[in-house]
Amino acid sequence: MILRNARGADGGPLAVAVRDGCIAALGAAVDGHGPEIDANGLTLGSGLHDHHLHLLATAARMESVDLADCRTVGAVVARLRAGAGAPGTWVRAIGYDERVAGLPDRVLLDAWLPDHPLRVQDRTGGYWLLNSAGLAQLGEPPFPDCVERDADGLANGRIWRGDGWLRGRIGGAPPSLAALGMKLAEWGVTGVTDAGASNGPAEAALLAGAMPQRLVMMGSEELPASEGYVLGPVKLLLDENDLPPVDAVARRIAAARALGRNVAAHCVTLGELVFYLEALVVAGGAQTGDRIEHGGMIADSLIGDIAAAGLTVVTQPNFIHDRGDRYLSQMEADDLGDLYRLGSLTRGGVRVLGGSDAPYGDANPWVALRAATDRRTRGGDIIGESEAVGRAEALALYQGALAIGAPADLILYDWPQDMGALGTVGLTMIGGEIVWQQ
Repeated sequence: MILRNARGADGGPLAVAVRDGCIAALGAAVDGHGPEIDANGLTLGSGLHDHHLHLLATAARMESVDLADCRTVGAVVARLRAGAGAPGTWVRAIGYDERVAGLPDRVLLDAWLPDHPLRVQDRTGGYWLLNSAGLAQLGEPPFPDCVERDADGLANGRIWRGDGWLRGRIGGAPPSLAALGMKLAEWGVTGVTDAGASNGPAEAALLAGAMPQRLVMMGSEELPASEGYVLGPVKLLLDENDLPPVDAVARRIAAARALGRNVAAHCVTLGELVFYLEALVVAGGAQTGDRIEHGGMIADSLIGDIAAAGLTVVTQPNFIHDRGDRYLSQMEADDLGDLYRLGSLTRGGVRVLGGSDAPYGDANPWVALRAATDRRTRGGDIIGESEAVGRAEALALYQGALAIGAPADLILYDWPQDMGALGTVGLTMIGGEIVWQQ
C-alpha cells in the first residue's frame, strides 16, 4: 500500500510505502505497486501513543452518568435521576466535583437518589461514594480499611482507593472496550499504556487484544509477560497522606529489578516526588526506563536531579486545560510555576512523555497537544507560559519518528495553525491495517 500526496511535519511533500505491516519506503516520492491512498495534502506522521491512561475505567465512563460539568447540588441530582434506570438497578456516576457539596456520605446520597443503589466516583478517581442502597449490595462486614466508618463504626459510604475490592463485591460484566478503541483510533491513537497499579493476570486477560491499539501494561509484580501486550513497569501508587516506610518501597523497587522490570511511581504532589526519589536512592539508584507519573508539582531545584537520574516524566498537559481554572482558584500564585511542568523539563534534559490519565483527564490527545503549546485553561487564562513548547516538541510527547522498517502505525492529520484549534485525523493505520478512515 502506498500513501501519496501527504506532507511531512515540515510541510514538505511526503509519501510512504507499506509492506507486511512495516514502512518499506519513505520520501518525497516512492516507487511501488499496490493499492494507493491520496492523502490530499494531510500531514503524515507516526500514530499517537497515550503513555498513561486507565482503559477499563475509561470504557466504563462511556457507560456512566457524567457529573463533570455539574456545579450545583440541583444539577447533580437532576443528572443522577435522569440517568437512572429501573428501580433497584445500579447508577454509576463519575466526575463528581467536591466543590459542589464536599465528599457526601451515604445519608446525603440517600437524599439525592433514594431508590437506586448508587456509586459516585469523585473527579480524582480516588473515592467511590455509595448511598445506603449501594452499601447494602456489598454484603456483611468486616470491611477492609479502604471503607471509611462513622462515629458508630458503620460504613459511611466513602471508599478510598478500593476499586479492586469494590469491583469484586459488586460483580457484573466488565465494560466493552470496542467503542473506546474506535474512538481512540478516530483521534489517531495507535498505542496505549494502561497505568493501573493493581493490574495482574485478570486485568491482562480483559485488556489483551480487546482494542486495535498496541498495548503496554503497567501493574503489580504479579502481572505476567504475554504476547498480547508489552510488559511495562511495576506501578507504585504513592499517597502523600499515607506513605509507607521508604525501605518498604525500596524493597518493591528491588523486587522489580529482580523481575527485569522498571518502576513507575504516582507523583502528583511534591511530597510524593521527593519520597520516590529517596526510595530510588535507597534501592540503589534509578535505571533508564524508570518513570515519574504525572509530575504534578516539580520544584525547579529538582529538575537537574531528575535529569541526572535518567528518569522519564509522564505528564498530562491536558490538566492545564481541564483543571486549570480550579488550580487558579485554589492554589497559591507562587506554586503555579511548578504545576505540570513541560518546557523547563525538556530544556533541563529530562525525557518527557504525554498521557491523558483518562478517564480523569480528557482522552482526546489533541486537547493535551493544544495545551502543551498554549498552556490555556478552559476559561482562557494561562498557567506557566514559559512551560509551553512548540508543536514539534508537543507531538514528540506522543509520537515516534518515521523510519523505514518500523511498524506502519501511521496517521494522516490536520492541525490548523489557528489559536485554540484541535487536530483532526483523516486516517489511522496500525501495523499496515487501516483502523479508522474519515
